[in-house]
Amino acid sequence: MTEITCQLVVIGGGPGGYVCAIRAGQLGLDTVLVERGKLGGSCLNVGCIPSKAMIHVAEEFEKLTEAANGKTPFGLTAAQPALDFKQAIAWKDGIVQRLNNGVAALLRKAKVKIVQGHARFQDGKTIVVETETGSKTIKAETVVIATGSAPVELPSLPFGGRVISSTGALSLSEVPKSLVVVGGGYIGLELGTAFAKLGSKVSVVEAQDNTLPLYDSELTAQIARRLAALGIEVLTGAKALGPTAQGDGLRVEAADGQERSLAADKILVTVGRAPVMANLGLEQLVLDMDGRFIRIGQHCETSMRGIYAIGDVTGEPMLAHRAMAQGEMVAEIAAGLPRAWDKRCIPAICFTDPEIVSAGLSPDEAREAGITIKVGQFPFAANGRAMTRHGEAGYVRIVARADNQQVIGIQAVGQGVSELSAAFGLAIEMGAVLQDIAGTIHAHPTLGEAIQEAAFKALGHAIHV
Repeated sequence: MTEITCQLVVIGGGPGGYVCAIRAGQLGLDTVLVERGKLGGSCLNVGCIPSKAMIHVAEEFEKLTEAANGKTPFGLTAAQPALDFKQAIAWKDGIVQRLNNGVAALLRKAKVKIVQGHARFQDGKTIVVETETGSKTIKAETVVIATGSAPVELPSLPFGGRVISSTGALSLSEVPKSLVVVGGGYIGLELGTAFAKLGSKVSVVEAQDNTLPLYDSELTAQIARRLAALGIEVLTGAKALGPTAQGDGLRVEAADGQERSLAADKILVTVGRAPVMANLGLEQLVLDMDGRFIRIGQHCETSMRGIYAIGDVTGEPMLAHRAMAQGEMVAEIAAGLPRAWDKRCIPAICFTDPEIVSAGLSPDEAREAGITIKVGQFPFAANGRAMTRHGEAGYVRIVARADNQQVIGIQAVGQGVSELSAAFGLAIEMGAVLQDIAGTIHAHPTLGEAIQEAAFKALGHAIHV
């Protein structure tokens, strides 16, 4: 059995894990990264990146279809479009492969040793990795658990055959004629909307009273209208019972208690994600847990000295950029630098149509925290860039404290607003007040002007509305 000794070992090569390893290598730590699958984890390989690629394909196909049907307001027409779905999948896979190669190159540049295989704890300082060429024992001063998460399977709808996870949806060989999405969160709506644009008859089954239940109703109302316009049937307060007897659809208990069947070539189950910790040997450790997640402190430290946990195994929000920030921080802590985790602003984005961005506190969350607030909202219907390119639906909303004008939250809904998320996060992290944003010159014509205008509105002197 080969034995490796190092200063830092990272278990899991997803966004949090590989960022942690790269930063540790940059800081001169002797670092080993263990990954059993492809570098980049779920986000790069079967999540964030491939789903955005398919969303883009769907958007482009929809534009061509509208042009062919004479539905563009500016006179553009085109022949009836055709989609080579296999080529689209190949294009998506090519992007993923290029990014895989890029991550590997960055790890090599940082002098990180990559061990391919499944890791299992022997004790708090030792892990054993089963590789294709045999077992390797790794002894490290510091261990980082970054094993990520996987789609949750419903007992009544186990994955297989017609029942697929988000991973399966991104590797289909053809567009299904009918698709039922079980779970109306951001993953289900992103993929459901994309397939509806590609030609699928899509239905969404959500157990709660609203889709996107983690976002406030003002933001999600725009999404609901768009889903209806795309012909997507949404059943809220409904329960998925299981496949039909013929296996050609899904049995559903509707909100009124009546049972009905929905035709489905494919049933996409997107009811959440669970941390990946099976067969990791955690029984050899004494870790405090927070439900099914590993409990961590402000430095991402666990209850055992020298063991850290980052990303999805530590709970919500399960976002790649949260894991990356944690990974970079833990690497610096391992190198002896003073760092602590500040989670005041982790932007959340739904790449639906239109997109939603939420950073910091919403108005309702601020009021629930007992904060007296000012709210400024500016519609894209009054923004020149939105009107000439992105579409007029949506707005930017700023939430600020009434006592000192400090910005504590910014939200937006609209076409292309995901690209505004960095500005939202920066304003909140830097402790900006309304006057800071209002006094910053915003380029014209851009969507970003809506941020300044929302600040004007909160201050009581809106210019363009």
